[in-house]
Amino acid sequence: MRFLRNTFIGFRAYYKAFRFILEHKLYWYICIPAVLMIGIYQIGYMIQRHAPQTSATNMNEIVWYMIRLLIEISISILLMRFAKYLVVILLSPLLSHLSQKVEFLLTGNQYVFDLQQLIHDVKRGFRIAIRNIMWEYFFFLIIFIVAKLGWKEAESSPMFYLIFIIGFFYYGFSFLDYINERLRLTMDESVQFARRNRGLAVAIGCIYSVMIWVPVDLKALFVWSDFGAAPLNFLYNFFLNLILWICAAFAPIWSIVAATIAMNDIVDLKANHYASNQRSPRSAG
Repeated sequence: MRFLRNTFIGFRAYYKAFRFILEHKLYWYICIPAVLMIGIYQIGYMIQRHAPQTSATNMNEIVWYMIRLLIEISISILLMRFAKYLVVILLSPLLSHLSQKVEFLLTGNQYVFDLQQLIHDVKRGFRIAIRNIMWEYFFFLIIFIVAKLGWKEAESSPMFYLIFIIGFFYYGFSFLDYINERLRLTMDESVQFARRNRGLAVAIGCIYSVMIWVPVDLKALFVWSDFGAAPLNFLYNFFLNLILWICAAFAPIWSIVAATIAMNDIVDLKANHYASNQRSPRSAG
């Protein structure tokens, strides 16, 4: 019952977060991940187009040329194909700031800047990320092996869909931990909180995952060589990927606002004695 109640709170928080973003004009934050995503892609595209010159005359020089070429190709593929995932990692300081801003608008809570606390939070965030990746991969292997033994194709097994639900949980947990940091919960305490509120973590991670997993071909926004041959098809692909790009850029902003609102609904952030309250809170609506 608690799982369903918290799941409802999480999904409802996204509705409240959308209204909150419009009301408080926070939508401009989307520009940061959107521009960052394009910047990462463009760097990768330039690296891909760069053809290193060589005047190799012996086997040793040829080997080093091939290693350099392989590294450049690998970097370009990483930046072009996984730009939106790199953006989320790089956005951690922004998401933390935005979460604090939302909490301030909701409750009036303010937090004094502390360099040591900031360094501690960065280290904690890194440990949380590594922990989540390891556990998610562990569960993936278990489910994949069991599905492979019971079905001819692992992807056709009903159990295989558990992988997505587990992914939802760990993505949601990552967003909730921004608030748990300000509540001064230890890493173990934050883990226990997420387990007690699995429904909330799954709901927050579900919407985020759906938006961030949507395949975006940023190449369609910059390469116009096909416009003359098939203009209608080109325009369709252009606007489709433009919309998907906006959705991918909006996902982390929307999710951190929703996570903060949901946490306030559950634990009443105004009661956090680690914050100072200097004004009357405004309702999220």
